[in-house]
Amino acid sequence: MKYERLTREQLEELTDEFSRFLATQGIDADEWQKIKQEKPKAAEEELDIFSDLVWEGVLNKVDYLEHFSPDQIFLFKFDEHQIHLIGIKVKHPNVDLNTKEGYQWLKDNLLDDEVEMYTSSKALHEDRNKDIFALIKQGAAITKGELYDYFERIITRIEDEQ
Repeated sequence: MKYERLTREQLEELTDEFSRFLATQGIDADEWQKIKQEKPKAAEEELDIFSDLVWEGVLNKVDYLEHFSPDQIFLFKFDEHQIHLIGIKVKHPNVDLNTKEGYQWLKDNLLDDEVEMYTSSKALHEDRNKDIFALIKQGAAITKGELYDYFERIITRIEDEQ
């Protein structure tokens, strides 16, 4: 298995897709019940294959991820060959970026000495989707990139002024 098996809840939401997946392999509902009872290992393998297909489809569409911790925000942008990072670190001891108040403090104090912004880029490994999946497993969330774009504009403006 390349990624991880979908949870029971995720599989329940994808019942129709899973039925179509089984149908492409010539397995109808009765046959599936029989496989589950008589060949549980084969049923597990089908679930793993389906899960990898779903993950692959989702990960192929990911362009941005965000990860928040109490004192840092990591914003990721993926292109074909590289991962780009915008990092924001808050050194103020009473600010928790996971709260609405903490995030508001950051917005109000972006240029404060207690806020560090930095950028970095690195080449993706051979398997772009595995890199993305690893970040998701560490707590990153898939986004549309609005926050990345916002901070990219701020950093560009700061660099232009220097």
